Order: sequence, then C-alpha cells, then structure tokens
Amino acid sequence: MVWVLELLVLFVLFTLMVVPKVIRNPLSMVHAYPPDIYRRAVELGLVQESQKRSSRQFLVRRIIAVAVIGANFGLIVHVVNGADSFLTGAGYTLILWTVANWFDALVIDCLWFCHSKRVVIPGTEGMAGYRNYRFHMIAALKGMLLGIPSAIVAGLVVWLIR
Repeated sequence: MVWVLELLVLFVLFTLMVVPKVIRNPLSMVHAYPPDIYRRAVELGLVQESQKRSSRQFLVRRIIAVAVIGANFGLIVHVVNGADSFLTGAGYTLILWTVANWFDALVIDCLWFCHSKRVVIPGTEGMAGYRNYRFHMIAALKGMLLGIPSAIVAGLVVWLIR
C-alpha cells in the first residue's frame, strides 16, 4: 500500500511540476520536444543558448538535477520504504523512477501533450512532431537509463545515513 500511495504522490507532484510550466510557456520545456519542433524553434530564434540541448549550461543543470533527485529519493526510500543498504536504496529508487517515467511517457506525453493545443510553440503549428508517439516511447526508454545515475546517488545516500 505504501508503494501505491508513494507513486500517486509522485504522479501528482510530477504533473504539477510539468503541466503548468508548459501551459504558461511551452518554450520552458523545448528541450523535451520532438526533434522537428525543437529544430524549428531554434531556426525561429525562440530557443535561448542555455536551453539548447548541446549547451554546457543545459548539461550542467541536468547533471545537478539527476544528483538532487537521487539524493531526495535516497532520503525518501530510507524513511518511507525502510531501505537500509545501497542496493535496496538504489533498487527502490529505480523502481519509482521507472514507473514515474512511464507515467510521464504514457499519460503526460501521449495522452496530454500529443493532443493539447496549449503546448504548441508559435511558428510550429501543424508540425508532425506534436503527434509523434514513437518519439515519446523512445524518450521513455532513454529516461529509464537516466534513472540509473539517480538510483546510484540514492543508494549512496541510503548507505551513508543507515
């Protein structure tokens, strides 16, 4: 039951972090958009240098986010799930990450993003990428791999505080 409640809270928090941000300003998450839309936004001069996928600043922010998320998950799985070793901390985190990642891909990306006019970046209207389910599935597979460094950080946090 703890897992179900934990995942529901995670789904709500993740949705509240992403959906309002994209509705207010679709360009705030342009790095996560399908390639054709991203390239068009760059061509139109709508993407700031720090938002470009290839920028050093973007990469540094992503690495910091992975570490902070991992540390937070480490504390959560230690306190809530009783993780008391590196492997249980990393394992529990990877499970939570993976389920949240697929929630993002299936619910937020495929059910909401692919069908909402509120996420359309001006100048990219009608582009095929807005209905690119394959892109979101591939991104989810990559997202699972991105969970590994966070899980390692979480495992280390659990190991240090046990």
